[in-house]
Amino acid sequence: MATLLPGNIVYGGPITCTETHAYKSLGHFILEKYKSFGNQITLIDAVTGQEYTAKNLYDSVVRMAYVLQHLGVKSGDVVGLSSENNVRFAITLFASFVVNATVAPLNVTYSEREVHHAINLSKPKVIFASKLTIDLISKVAKKNSFVKKLVVFDTNGSGEKILNFDELMSSTKIASKDYYDTVVANKTEDVALIVCSSGTTGLPKGVQLTQYNILSTLDSQLEPTSVPMGETTVLTVIPWFHAFGCLTLIITAVLGTTLVYLPKFEEHLFLGAIEKYRVMMAFMVPPLMVFLAKHPLVDKYDLSSLMVLLCGAAPLSKETENQIIERIHVPVIRQGYGLSESTLSLLVQNDTTCKPGSVGALKLGIYAKVIDTETGKPLGPNQRGELCFKGDCIMKGYIGDTKSTQTVIQDGWLHTGDIGYFDNDFEFFIVDRIKELIKYKGFQVPPAEIEALLLTHPKIKDAAVIGKPDEEAGELPMAFVVKQANVELSADDVIKFVAERSSPAKRLRGGVIFIDDIPKNPSGKILRRVLREMLKKQFSKL
Repeated sequence: MATLLPGNIVYGGPITCTETHAYKSLGHFILEKYKSFGNQITLIDAVTGQEYTAKNLYDSVVRMAYVLQHLGVKSGDVVGLSSENNVRFAITLFASFVVNATVAPLNVTYSEREVHHAINLSKPKVIFASKLTIDLISKVAKKNSFVKKLVVFDTNGSGEKILNFDELMSSTKIASKDYYDTVVANKTEDVALIVCSSGTTGLPKGVQLTQYNILSTLDSQLEPTSVPMGETTVLTVIPWFHAFGCLTLIITAVLGTTLVYLPKFEEHLFLGAIEKYRVMMAFMVPPLMVFLAKHPLVDKYDLSSLMVLLCGAAPLSKETENQIIERIHVPVIRQGYGLSESTLSLLVQNDTTCKPGSVGALKLGIYAKVIDTETGKPLGPNQRGELCFKGDCIMKGYIGDTKSTQTVIQDGWLHTGDIGYFDNDFEFFIVDRIKELIKYKGFQVPPAEIEALLLTHPKIKDAAVIGKPDEEAGELPMAFVVKQANVELSADDVIKFVAERSSPAKRLRGGVIFIDDIPKNPSGKILRRVLREMLKKQFSKL
């Protein structure tokens, strides 16, 4: 139960579970957990129907650890991982942890420019990629000499100088498939993951999550009060290259959960997997919730096994939640709130903290305060301000970006840029964002990045991008554009220009409005609220 400490600081209470403390490293913990689960089924590919036991995965992870060693990967090196959800992704991720390497997952929808930026943050020595992304990864890797080797997951698709995952697994000589001697990690310093987080100021930043960040998150998840995920069947379609997806993959692995995964959302496969595998719990994002609430196809499947839906990545409306409960009678829907910078969720709903509109209560081990955005003074209950958090799950910092790290983490407190408050029962509510990120289907889209891209167009004089509210997607990126004098330029030209140069989430699905000038404050910052007002007026005229 949360308590209010002096200085208006809310504390979620101590983590009493210390299970992870006895292990040498994150990799050691995962290996020992897999060993203890034996022939229990832990992963199911819902597309192929292939099932993997903990023993299969233990053997594969140990073998892959030797492969990484053979490829020259040492403690502290970085392994890049560019793939949709796939058993080989999980094996590579866990084996990298076993050899004490850092994993940098790469968004599979990234354009060439974005991949180049991301790998220049993390500097991976080896990059593993699927058939879907290997050509692009190979093209970018050629321009970056720090990438020494490329490995492709699929049997076909390997070109010159590209190694093959299955061949490496079968040909590498290994000392023992039953054992890999993991090194003792410096858990608080050794970085396990570098995940890309969208900054508001442009291209993504590399969030460094240490082994200790992840292990303390696992300890809080192993507490008896957490949502029980032990021997249950859970479905995920959340991409594992995302912090939300990657952390839930790690958590379900150490809890002995049967995780049914899909590489991408497809209506029939998603519903069919729930029915076929009698899925009890699913990791969700709001667009998937809207699908369950409204799509006619849902009625054709037996979803009666579903007991819990865990929704994150963006706010979920109470209307959608009620529609789902009424339609498929799922007893429990839980929302959470977290950031890549906080490893996973900081706030989560439970049986007693689930008021309409709330994102729940503090997780164990977390401190929170709400500060006045002008003075920085901590505020009491029901007063709105910026949400700040402290705890063992807060990132080490942004790689190679001390300035941004110092802006976001002050005296150990993570400043989220989100405006919210807590009520008298210590339930938290998010009301607005200081940060200007557009939330499109759970993806975080930084307007500044699209604006910078638009300004490279010779016919565009100035541009501003905001999120246009959309029931299904949350928000759609839309642009206000100022044309250069005496030029011909259509909205379609602008939309196409952006689509050809950026990942799908950043496309201008909200459209383009041409205006005479972009409203800005005296220091030159775009006044997005003025643009939002203009958009509202446009709507009211229709």
